[in-house]
Amino acid sequence: MNKFIPLFLAIALLTGCSLAPRYEQPAAPIASTYPVGSGAIDDFAIDALAWPEFFGDARLRAVISLALEHNSDLQVAALNIERVRALYNIQRTALIPTLNGTASGVRQRLPGDLNSSGSPVTASTYSVGLEIPSYELDFFGRVTSLRDQVLQQYLATEEAARSARISLISAVARQYLVSLALDEQFTLAEQTLASAEHAFGLNQQSFEAGVASELDLATAEAQRESVRATLAAITQQRDQAHNALTLLVGTPLPSDLPVAGSLATQNLIADLPVGLPADLLTQRPDILAAEHVLQAANANIGVARAAFFPSIKLTASGGTASADLNGLFESGSGTWRFAPSITVPIFAAGVNRARLEVAEIEQRIEVVRYQRVIQTAFREVADALAVRQSIGVQIEAQTARVAAAQRRFDLSTQRFEAGVDSYLAVLLAEQELFAAKQALIQARLAESTNLTALYAALGGG
Repeated sequence: MNKFIPLFLAIALLTGCSLAPRYEQPAAPIASTYPVGSGAIDDFAIDALAWPEFFGDARLRAVISLALEHNSDLQVAALNIERVRALYNIQRTALIPTLNGTASGVRQRLPGDLNSSGSPVTASTYSVGLEIPSYELDFFGRVTSLRDQVLQQYLATEEAARSARISLISAVARQYLVSLALDEQFTLAEQTLASAEHAFGLNQQSFEAGVASELDLATAEAQRESVRATLAAITQQRDQAHNALTLLVGTPLPSDLPVAGSLATQNLIADLPVGLPADLLTQRPDILAAEHVLQAANANIGVARAAFFPSIKLTASGGTASADLNGLFESGSGTWRFAPSITVPIFAAGVNRARLEVAEIEQRIEVVRYQRVIQTAFREVADALAVRQSIGVQIEAQTARVAAAQRRFDLSTQRFEAGVDSYLAVLLAEQELFAAKQALIQARLAESTNLTALYAALGGG
């Protein structure tokens, strides 16, 4: 066996070339800048900004931590990494010869007509040794291309898991913010219902005293029932939002979490720098994953091309053999076997060419998918920037609207109590105030969720 070790080492050095085409990163089919201003850049790396630094709400940070620990989809993504890593370890060992220890014993009886003595013979054979089973010499890179293909699949799985982590953080944050908004809407509806109940009581007293008309009483009752129905609908939506958040987290929320803040006190990084579109190619894990899948398809072309060339395999074994166990390790009992083989493709009815064509088409498909992922990422950032550009104006306008509606409601209430106006003016003012406050909550929710979406779209986390 010592005689063959240098031979195997030399073969290993000679193998490993690849027939896969040289990989070139496809052009990014996006503009060099975003449609609206991207803010300060200053060589800022969004992926270096950890999510605990981005989210200022202590309760939200605690909920995200629970989700990262218990979410089932994230656990599956982590297990997929382990699975593909194991597959890669299996594939890369194909470049190294396998060495097995063998031991066998055979006792056989041959009838007289099958041996030269003419009489039945019982014979024994015992052997112990080392064996290198069929080992493919990778002169044309088939095994190397297979290894590279699985490696790129492994790297793509890692990036997909990182993308799943960022998506989970973003989804939990958005659902948490939706729950906060519904909590605020619930409180607003409760306050409005209490006001409507009070107004109905006043109108009922005035009607019984003969001061107010039945029309005012019916109007007040209709307003009360309308707000009560709205409160019931918001209660349902709030409960469903809390259930959705619990599902995302993967475990019931403990009772000792920090006190929840409000939409106005989230303390997100509002002046989040976004850099340039080209930064997405190095920061977005879904783009990186798509590129690794493309590189795997590129390596698969090398596998298909290698099928056109000869396949050379080696088999070798060595050890001792004897007809008796006592003589198994005696001098002169050594034995060895060296059996190279070569398979040359001559006629395959076009199968190899068809497989090469399939591999090349699959590679072109992955190029299109890779470019599509880039375009989607560009649009997500551009959409978030468009919202960020105008949401401040919306919040300012809604805040002014709430102040004006509150003033209108106060004046209408005073005029109604003084007997100047009917209750209809109070009703209209109360409806406008309720709608204005709801719109302000929605605008603040849009601002917070948009910043969260922008952070995730840039590849942060």
